[in-house]
Amino acid sequence: MSTASTRLPEGRYGRSSDERSDRRLKTVGAVLAVALLTLVGYFAYYYVGENKISAQVITFDPSKDAVKVHLEVRKDSGASGYCTLRSQAANGAEVGRADFHFDGSGTRIDRVVTLRTTSPGTTAELLGCHSD
Repeated sequence: MSTASTRLPEGRYGRSSDERSDRRLKTVGAVLAVALLTLVGYFAYYYVGENKISAQVITFDPSKDAVKVHLEVRKDSGASGYCTLRSQAANGAEVGRADFHFDGSGTRIDRVVTLRTTSPGTTAELLGCHSD
C-alpha cells in the first residue's frame, strides 16, 4: 500500500507563495538593518565627534550661600564652551544652577568655581558640557 504525497511536483506550478513572502521579508529586514546601522552611526559620530569638551567634578565644598567646586575640564586646543553645574539641598530641591565658560589654547583646565545658592547646598553636580 502506498500513501499519496501532499507536495506539488517541483517546477510544475512556479514558486510557492511561501518562497515569495520569505524573499520579501529578507529584503525588508536587510533594508531596515541598513537604516538602523546608519542611524546608530550618525548618533555615535555626533556624540563622539562633536563633543569637544568634557569635565568632571573633583571636589566640592558647600557653605551657607555658595558651593565651591573644583572642576577639571578637558577640551580640544582652541575650543571654547561652557559647563553647567547645579547644587541641591538636603531635601532634593535645586538651590543653585550656573554655566561656567571655558576657552583658551590649553587642553586641560583645573579651576575652582563658585556656584551661588539660595539656601545651603549639599551637592555639586555636573549636568554637562557643550562647545560654543
